[in-house]
Amino acid sequence: MACDKGFINVLMLGLAFMLVFTAFQTWGNIQKAMIDSIKSDDPNFNGNAYISLAIVYVFFALFNWTAPSVISLIGPKFAMLIGGITYLLFIASFSIPRTWLLYLVSCIIGIGAALIWTGQGNYLALNSRPATISKNSGIFWALLQLSMFIGNTFVYFAFRDKDTIDAGTRQIVVWTLAAIALGGLAVIIFFPKPPEKDASDNNPAEEVKEPSGPIEALKGAVRLSMTKNMLLLCVTFLYTGLELGFWSGVYSSAIGSTTNMPRSKELIGVSGIFIGLGEVLGGAAFGILGNRTIRWGRDPIVIAGFVIHVASFFIIFLNLPIDAPFGATTTSAFITSNAYLAILCSFLLGLGDACYNTQIYSVLGGVYASDSAAAFAIFKFTQSVAAAISFAYASYLNLYGQLGILLVSSILGTITFVWVEWRGRRAAVDSASTS
Repeated sequence: MACDKGFINVLMLGLAFMLVFTAFQTWGNIQKAMIDSIKSDDPNFNGNAYISLAIVYVFFALFNWTAPSVISLIGPKFAMLIGGITYLLFIASFSIPRTWLLYLVSCIIGIGAALIWTGQGNYLALNSRPATISKNSGIFWALLQLSMFIGNTFVYFAFRDKDTIDAGTRQIVVWTLAAIALGGLAVIIFFPKPPEKDASDNNPAEEVKEPSGPIEALKGAVRLSMTKNMLLLCVTFLYTGLELGFWSGVYSSAIGSTTNMPRSKELIGVSGIFIGLGEVLGGAAFGILGNRTIRWGRDPIVIAGFVIHVASFFIIFLNLPIDAPFGATTTSAFITSNAYLAILCSFLLGLGDACYNTQIYSVLGGVYASDSAAAFAIFKFTQSVAAAISFAYASYLNLYGQLGILLVSSILGTITFVWVEWRGRRAAVDSASTS
Protein backbone atom coordinates (compact mmCIF):
# COMPACT_ATOMS: atom_id res chain seq x y z
CA MET A 1 0.00 0.00 0.00
CA ALA A 2 1.18 3.51 -0.79
CA CYS A 3 0.67 4.65 2.79
CA ASP A 4 2.77 1.77 4.18
CA LYS A 5 5.54 2.40 1.67
CA GLY A 6 5.60 6.09 2.53
CA PHE A 7 5.86 5.26 6.24
CA ILE A 8 8.75 2.86 5.60
CA ASN A 9 10.50 5.60 3.63
CA VAL A 10 10.05 7.98 6.57
CA LEU A 11 11.59 5.37 8.89
CA MET A 12 14.59 5.07 6.55
CA LEU A 13 14.86 8.86 6.44
CA GLY A 14 14.88 8.98 10.23
CA LEU A 15 17.50 6.21 10.45
CA ALA A 16 19.83 7.97 8.01
CA PHE A 17 19.56 11.29 9.83
CA MET A 18 19.97 9.58 13.19
CA LEU A 19 23.35 8.23 12.04
CA VAL A 20 24.60 11.38 10.29
CA PHE A 21 23.58 13.60 13.18
CA THR A 22 24.95 11.23 15.79
CA ALA A 23 28.21 12.53 14.36
CA PHE A 24 27.35 16.21 13.92
CA GLN A 25 25.09 16.96 16.89
CA THR A 26 27.45 15.13 19.22
CA TRP A 27 30.37 17.08 17.78
CA GLY A 28 28.53 20.39 18.16
CA ASN A 29 27.88 19.49 21.80
CA ILE A 30 31.58 18.89 22.52
CA GLN A 31 33.26 21.10 19.90
CA LYS A 32 34.24 23.88 22.29
CA ALA A 33 35.74 21.43 24.80
CA MET A 34 37.60 19.62 21.99
CA ILE A 35 38.95 22.82 20.44
CA ASP A 36 40.05 24.13 23.85
CA SER A 37 41.98 20.88 24.38
CA ILE A 38 43.62 21.20 20.94
CA LYS A 39 44.72 24.73 21.82
CA SER A 40 46.33 23.51 25.04
CA ASP A 41 48.42 21.00 23.04
CA ASP A 42 49.12 23.14 19.97
CA PRO A 43 49.80 26.88 20.50
CA ASN A 44 49.66 27.41 16.71
CA PHE A 45 45.99 26.40 16.60
CA ASN A 46 43.75 29.45 17.06
CA GLY A 47 40.35 28.08 16.06
CA ASN A 48 37.22 29.27 17.86
CA ALA A 49 34.33 26.83 18.27
CA TYR A 50 31.63 29.49 18.31
CA ILE A 51 33.03 31.26 15.23
CA SER A 52 33.20 27.91 13.41
CA LEU A 53 29.56 27.15 14.20
CA ALA A 54 28.53 30.69 13.25
CA ILE A 55 30.21 30.22 9.84
CA VAL A 56 28.37 26.92 9.40
CA TYR A 57 25.00 28.57 9.90
CA VAL A 58 25.82 31.67 7.82
CA PHE A 59 26.60 29.49 4.79
CA PHE A 60 23.62 27.30 5.64
CA ALA A 61 21.42 30.39 5.48
CA LEU A 62 22.88 31.78 2.27
CA PHE A 63 22.67 28.54 0.31
CA ASN A 64 19.16 27.69 1.48
CA TRP A 65 17.86 29.94 -1.31
CA THR A 66 19.60 27.83 -3.95
CA ALA A 67 18.74 24.45 -2.39
CA PRO A 68 15.23 24.20 -3.98
CA SER A 69 16.82 24.85 -7.37
CA VAL A 70 19.37 22.07 -6.80
CA ILE A 71 16.61 19.70 -5.72
CA SER A 72 14.65 20.52 -8.87
CA LEU A 73 17.67 19.33 -10.87
CA ILE A 74 18.92 16.26 -8.93
CA GLY A 75 16.04 15.38 -6.60
CA PRO A 76 15.96 15.21 -2.78
CA LYS A 77 17.83 11.88 -2.48
CA PHE A 78 21.03 13.03 -4.19
CA ALA A 79 20.82 16.44 -2.53
CA MET A 80 20.77 14.70 0.87
CA LEU A 81 23.64 12.42 -0.15
CA ILE A 82 25.86 15.32 -1.23
CA GLY A 83 24.97 17.21 1.92
CA GLY A 84 25.75 14.17 4.08
CA ILE A 85 29.22 13.84 2.55
CA THR A 86 30.08 17.36 3.76
CA TYR A 87 29.17 16.32 7.33
CA LEU A 88 31.60 13.41 7.07
CA LEU A 89 34.35 15.73 5.80
CA PHE A 90 33.72 18.19 8.63
CA ILE A 91 34.14 15.57 11.35
CA ALA A 92 37.16 13.90 9.71
CA SER A 93 38.98 17.24 9.33
CA PHE A 94 39.56 17.38 13.08
CA SER A 95 41.98 14.46 12.80
CA ILE A 96 44.46 17.03 11.43
CA PRO A 97 43.53 20.23 13.30
CA ARG A 98 44.47 23.39 11.42
CA THR A 99 42.90 26.80 11.96
CA TRP A 100 42.41 27.48 8.24
CA LEU A 101 40.98 23.98 7.69
CA LEU A 102 38.48 24.42 10.52
CA TYR A 103 36.99 27.53 8.91
CA LEU A 104 37.11 26.06 5.38
CA VAL A 105 35.17 22.92 6.32
CA SER A 106 32.78 25.11 8.30
CA CYS A 107 31.91 26.86 5.02
CA ILE A 108 31.58 23.55 3.17
CA ILE A 109 29.31 21.89 5.73
CA GLY A 110 27.09 25.00 5.74
CA ILE A 111 26.48 24.50 2.01
CA GLY A 112 25.87 20.78 2.58
CA ALA A 113 23.44 21.51 5.42
CA ALA A 114 21.25 23.55 3.07
CA LEU A 115 21.06 20.59 0.69
CA ILE A 116 20.47 17.86 3.26
CA TRP A 117 17.77 19.71 5.21
CA THR A 118 15.81 21.08 2.28
CA GLY A 119 15.99 17.64 0.67
CA GLN A 120 14.78 16.09 3.92
CA GLY A 121 11.76 18.37 4.10
CA ASN A 122 10.83 17.67 0.49
CA TYR A 123 11.28 13.89 0.88
CA LEU A 124 9.21 13.87 4.08
CA ALA A 125 6.37 15.74 2.35
CA LEU A 126 6.51 13.46 -0.70
CA ASN A 127 6.07 10.42 1.55
CA SER A 128 3.24 11.91 3.64
CA ARG A 129 -0.41 12.83 3.28
CA PRO A 130 -2.38 15.49 5.20
CA ALA A 131 -3.63 12.75 7.55
CA THR A 132 -0.12 11.38 8.23
CA ILE A 133 2.16 14.43 8.15
CA SER A 134 1.98 15.09 11.92
CA LYS A 135 2.66 11.44 12.75
CA ASN A 136 5.50 11.21 10.24
CA SER A 137 7.03 14.50 11.45
CA GLY A 138 6.99 13.31 15.06
CA ILE A 139 8.45 9.91 14.23
CA PHE A 140 11.18 11.44 12.07
CA TRP A 141 12.05 13.89 14.84
CA ALA A 142 12.22 11.12 17.46
CA LEU A 143 14.51 9.00 15.26
CA LEU A 144 16.70 12.00 14.46
CA GLN A 145 17.14 12.89 18.11
CA LEU A 146 18.11 9.36 19.09
CA SER A 147 21.45 10.59 17.79
CA MET A 148 21.83 12.58 21.00
CA PHE A 149 21.65 9.33 23.00
CA ILE A 150 24.11 7.37 20.91
CA GLY A 151 26.76 10.01 20.43
CA ASN A 152 26.69 11.50 23.91
CA THR A 153 26.66 8.11 25.64
CA PHE A 154 29.84 7.37 23.71
CA VAL A 155 31.29 10.77 24.70
CA TYR A 156 30.42 10.18 28.36
CA PHE A 157 32.56 7.04 28.47
CA ALA A 158 35.29 8.57 26.28
CA PHE A 159 35.62 11.57 28.63
CA ARG A 160 35.10 9.62 31.85
CA ASP A 161 37.57 10.49 34.64
CA LYS A 162 39.37 12.98 32.35
CA ASP A 163 40.09 16.54 33.41
CA THR A 164 41.62 17.23 29.98
CA ILE A 165 40.92 15.65 26.59
CA ASP A 166 44.19 14.23 25.28
CA ALA A 167 45.13 13.79 21.59
CA GLY A 168 44.51 10.04 21.66
CA THR A 169 40.97 10.49 22.99
CA ARG A 170 40.30 13.15 20.37
CA GLN A 171 41.32 10.82 17.55
CA ILE A 172 39.10 8.01 18.87
CA VAL A 173 36.13 10.38 19.08
CA VAL A 174 36.74 11.86 15.61
CA TRP A 175 37.04 8.56 13.77
CA THR A 176 34.22 6.84 15.64
CA LEU A 177 31.83 9.67 14.80
CA ALA A 178 33.07 9.75 11.19
CA ALA A 179 32.37 6.01 10.83
CA ILE A 180 28.83 6.49 12.14
CA ALA A 181 28.24 9.32 9.65
CA LEU A 182 29.45 7.03 6.86
CA GLY A 183 26.79 4.52 7.90
CA GLY A 184 24.14 7.23 7.49
CA LEU A 185 25.36 7.95 3.96
CA ALA A 186 25.02 4.25 3.13
CA VAL A 187 21.35 4.35 4.18
CA ILE A 188 20.69 7.43 2.02
CA ILE A 189 22.06 5.61 -1.03
CA PHE A 190 19.26 3.04 -0.68
CA PHE A 191 16.39 5.53 -0.28
CA PRO A 192 13.50 4.36 -2.52
CA LYS A 193 11.36 6.65 -4.61
CA PRO A 194 8.31 8.15 -2.85
CA PRO A 195 5.07 6.27 -3.54
CA GLU A 196 2.55 7.48 -6.08
CA LYS A 197 -0.36 9.14 -4.31
CA ASP A 198 -3.99 8.31 -4.90
CA ALA A 199 -6.24 11.07 -6.12
CA SER A 200 -8.00 10.93 -2.75
CA ASP A 201 -4.82 11.61 -0.81
CA ASN A 202 -4.63 15.33 -1.55
CA ASN A 203 -6.73 18.01 -3.02
CA PRO A 204 -5.07 19.87 -5.90
CA ALA A 205 -3.90 22.68 -3.63
CA GLU A 206 -2.12 20.19 -1.36
CA GLU A 207 -0.49 18.04 -4.00
CA VAL A 208 3.30 17.99 -3.73
CA LYS A 209 4.60 19.18 -7.06
CA GLU A 210 8.15 19.09 -8.34
CA PRO A 211 9.49 22.53 -9.33
CA SER A 212 9.49 23.14 -13.06
CA GLY A 213 13.13 24.28 -13.02
CA PRO A 214 15.84 25.86 -10.88
CA ILE A 215 14.94 29.48 -11.70
CA GLU A 216 11.25 28.92 -11.07
CA ALA A 217 12.10 27.12 -7.80
CA LEU A 218 14.06 30.15 -6.61
CA LYS A 219 11.30 32.55 -7.65
CA GLY A 220 8.73 30.38 -5.89
CA ALA A 221 10.73 30.42 -2.65
CA VAL A 222 11.00 34.22 -2.75
CA ARG A 223 7.27 34.62 -3.47
CA LEU A 224 6.34 32.27 -0.64
CA SER A 225 8.59 34.13 1.80
CA MET A 226 6.62 37.33 1.20
CA THR A 227 3.23 35.91 2.16
CA LYS A 228 1.73 37.09 5.46
CA ASN A 229 1.54 33.71 7.17
CA MET A 230 5.12 32.80 6.22
CA LEU A 231 6.41 36.15 7.48
CA LEU A 232 4.68 35.51 10.80
CA LEU A 233 6.07 31.97 10.97
CA CYS A 234 9.55 33.36 10.35
CA VAL A 235 9.43 34.90 13.84
CA THR A 236 8.89 31.39 15.23
CA PHE A 237 11.66 30.04 12.99
CA LEU A 238 13.93 32.78 14.36
CA TYR A 239 13.33 31.65 17.93
CA THR A 240 14.01 27.99 17.12
CA GLY A 241 17.37 29.04 15.64
CA LEU A 242 18.36 31.06 18.71
CA GLU A 243 17.48 28.24 21.08
CA LEU A 244 19.13 25.70 18.75
CA GLY A 245 22.38 27.64 19.06
CA PHE A 246 22.00 27.71 22.84
CA TRP A 247 21.27 24.05 23.51
CA SER A 248 23.49 22.61 20.77
CA GLY A 249 26.64 24.65 21.33
CA VAL A 250 26.49 26.74 24.50
CA TYR A 251 24.56 25.07 27.31
CA SER A 252 26.40 21.75 27.65
CA SER A 253 29.76 23.52 27.35
CA ALA A 254 28.65 25.95 30.07
CA ILE A 255 27.91 23.01 32.34
CA GLY A 256 31.38 21.61 31.64
CA SER A 257 32.90 25.01 32.48
CA THR A 258 31.20 25.21 35.89
CA THR A 259 34.03 23.87 38.04
CA ASN A 260 31.93 24.24 41.20
CA MET A 261 30.10 21.11 40.05
CA PRO A 262 32.17 17.92 40.50
CA ARG A 263 33.23 16.00 37.37
CA SER A 264 31.78 18.74 35.20
CA LYS A 265 33.52 17.47 32.01
CA GLU A 266 31.60 14.18 32.25
CA LEU A 267 28.38 16.16 32.54
CA ILE A 268 28.84 17.48 28.98
CA GLY A 269 27.95 14.05 27.62
CA VAL A 270 25.21 13.49 30.20
CA SER A 271 23.67 16.85 29.26
CA GLY A 272 23.60 15.82 25.60
CA ILE A 273 21.95 12.51 26.49
CA PHE A 274 19.16 14.24 28.40
CA ILE A 275 18.63 16.85 25.69
CA GLY A 276 18.18 13.88 23.37
CA LEU A 277 15.83 12.18 25.83
CA GLY A 278 13.57 15.24 25.83
CA GLU A 279 13.69 15.45 22.04
CA VAL A 280 12.90 11.76 21.55
CA LEU A 281 10.06 11.64 24.07
CA GLY A 282 8.52 14.78 22.57
CA GLY A 283 8.85 13.55 19.01
CA ALA A 284 7.55 10.06 19.83
CA ALA A 285 4.57 11.41 21.77
CA PHE A 286 3.54 13.77 18.99
CA GLY A 287 4.11 11.04 16.42
CA ILE A 288 1.84 8.60 18.25
CA LEU A 289 -0.74 11.33 18.87
CA GLY A 290 -0.35 12.84 15.39
CA ASN A 291 -3.97 12.36 14.32
CA ARG A 292 -5.28 13.81 17.58
CA THR A 293 -2.97 16.83 17.52
CA ILE A 294 -4.25 17.72 14.04
CA ARG A 295 -7.79 17.66 15.45
CA TRP A 296 -6.89 19.70 18.55
CA GLY A 297 -4.67 22.11 16.68
CA ARG A 298 -0.92 22.61 16.81
CA ASP A 299 -0.98 25.67 19.05
CA PRO A 300 -1.47 23.86 22.42
CA ILE A 301 1.75 21.90 21.83
CA VAL A 302 3.72 25.03 20.94
CA ILE A 303 2.34 26.82 24.02
CA ALA A 304 3.42 23.83 26.13
CA GLY A 305 6.89 24.10 24.60
CA PHE A 306 6.98 27.78 25.54
CA VAL A 307 6.11 27.07 29.19
CA ILE A 308 8.72 24.30 29.35
CA HIS A 309 11.43 26.54 27.90
CA VAL A 310 10.67 29.50 30.16
CA ALA A 311 10.87 27.19 33.19
CA SER A 312 14.25 25.88 32.00
CA PHE A 313 15.59 29.42 31.39
CA PHE A 314 14.69 30.45 34.95
CA ILE A 315 16.39 27.42 36.51
CA ILE A 316 19.51 27.91 34.35
CA PHE A 317 19.57 31.58 35.41
CA LEU A 318 19.67 30.51 39.06
CA ASN A 319 21.93 27.46 38.69
CA LEU A 320 24.85 28.42 36.41
CA PRO A 321 27.42 31.24 36.76
CA ILE A 322 27.06 34.33 34.62
CA ASP A 323 30.41 33.71 32.84
CA ALA A 324 29.96 29.95 32.23
CA PRO A 325 29.74 30.30 28.40
CA PHE A 326 33.26 31.76 28.24
CA GLY A 327 35.26 28.87 29.73
CA ALA A 328 36.22 27.32 33.06
CA THR A 329 34.92 29.43 35.94
CA THR A 330 34.78 29.36 39.73
CA THR A 331 32.18 32.15 39.89
CA SER A 332 29.18 31.39 42.09
CA ALA A 333 25.64 31.30 40.74
CA PHE A 334 22.55 32.57 42.60
CA ILE A 335 22.26 29.13 44.18
CA THR A 336 24.89 26.44 44.68
CA SER A 337 25.33 24.96 41.21
CA ASN A 338 23.63 21.59 41.17
CA ALA A 339 24.32 18.86 38.62
CA TYR A 340 20.81 17.40 38.90
CA LEU A 341 19.19 20.75 38.15
CA ALA A 342 21.59 21.29 35.24
CA ILE A 343 20.65 17.93 33.70
CA LEU A 344 16.93 18.54 34.35
CA CYS A 345 17.24 21.71 32.27
CA SER A 346 18.95 19.73 29.51
CA PHE A 347 15.87 17.50 29.37
CA LEU A 348 13.51 20.50 29.39
CA LEU A 349 15.43 22.23 26.60
CA GLY A 350 15.13 19.10 24.44
CA LEU A 351 11.44 18.53 25.22
CA GLY A 352 10.52 22.15 24.48
CA ASP A 353 12.52 22.09 21.26
CA ALA A 354 10.60 19.00 20.14
CA CYS A 355 7.30 20.81 20.81
CA TYR A 356 8.25 23.64 18.48
CA ASN A 357 9.97 21.70 15.72
CA THR A 358 7.48 18.85 15.30
CA GLN A 359 4.65 21.36 14.88
CA ILE A 360 6.66 23.47 12.44
CA TYR A 361 7.36 20.34 10.39
CA SER A 362 3.65 19.51 10.52
CA VAL A 363 2.68 22.97 9.24
CA LEU A 364 5.26 23.05 6.46
CA GLY A 365 4.67 19.48 5.30
CA GLY A 366 0.88 19.81 5.50
CA VAL A 367 -0.24 23.38 4.87
CA TYR A 368 2.62 24.02 2.40
CA ALA A 369 2.69 20.53 0.87
CA SER A 370 2.38 21.92 -2.66
CA ASP A 371 5.61 23.90 -2.24
CA SER A 372 7.43 21.93 0.43
CA ALA A 373 11.00 22.44 -0.86
CA ALA A 374 10.58 26.23 -0.81
CA ALA A 375 8.80 26.20 2.57
CA PHE A 376 11.51 24.12 4.25
CA ALA A 377 14.21 26.26 2.61
CA ILE A 378 12.67 29.41 4.15
CA PHE A 379 12.42 27.68 7.53
CA LYS A 380 16.02 26.54 7.49
CA PHE A 381 17.22 29.90 6.16
CA THR A 382 15.61 31.81 8.99
CA GLN A 383 16.56 29.25 11.62
CA SER A 384 20.18 29.09 10.49
CA VAL A 385 20.53 32.90 10.39
CA ALA A 386 19.31 32.97 13.98
CA ALA A 387 21.67 30.14 14.99
CA ALA A 388 24.59 32.00 13.38
CA ILE A 389 23.65 35.12 15.36
CA SER A 390 23.44 33.01 18.51
CA PHE A 391 26.93 31.59 18.04
CA ALA A 392 28.28 35.01 17.07
CA TYR A 393 27.23 36.61 20.35
CA ALA A 394 28.00 33.49 22.45
CA SER A 395 31.67 34.48 22.74
CA TYR A 396 30.83 37.98 23.99
CA LEU A 397 27.46 37.94 25.75
CA ASN A 398 27.22 36.47 29.24
CA LEU A 399 24.74 33.78 30.23
CA TYR A 400 22.12 36.17 31.59
CA GLY A 401 22.14 38.24 28.40
CA GLN A 402 21.70 35.11 26.27
CA LEU A 403 18.80 33.92 28.43
CA GLY A 404 17.16 37.36 28.13
CA ILE A 405 17.28 37.19 24.34
CA LEU A 406 15.79 33.68 24.41
CA LEU A 407 12.97 34.77 26.72
CA VAL A 408 11.88 37.71 24.55
CA SER A 409 12.16 35.76 21.28
CA SER A 410 10.23 32.81 22.74
CA ILE A 411 7.32 35.09 23.64
CA LEU A 412 7.23 36.63 20.15
CA GLY A 413 7.72 33.31 18.33
CA THR A 414 4.93 31.60 20.27
CA ILE A 415 2.49 34.46 19.66
CA THR A 416 3.11 34.45 15.89
CA PHE A 417 2.75 30.66 15.59
CA VAL A 418 -0.53 30.69 17.51
CA TRP A 419 -1.74 33.61 15.37
CA VAL A 420 -1.03 31.70 12.14
CA GLU A 421 -2.72 28.58 13.50
CA TRP A 422 -5.82 30.50 14.49
CA ARG A 423 -5.90 32.28 11.12
CA GLY A 424 -5.79 28.93 9.39
CA ARG A 425 -8.60 27.58 11.54
CA ARG A 426 -10.81 30.57 10.83
CA ALA A 427 -10.11 30.29 7.11
CA ALA A 428 -11.08 26.61 7.17
CA VAL A 429 -14.35 27.42 8.97
CA ASP A 430 -15.16 30.24 6.55
CA SER A 431 -14.41 27.97 3.58
CA ALA A 432 -16.67 25.24 4.96
CA SER A 433 -19.52 27.66 5.61
CA THR A 434 -19.45 29.07 2.06
CA SER A 435 -19.20 25.70 0.28
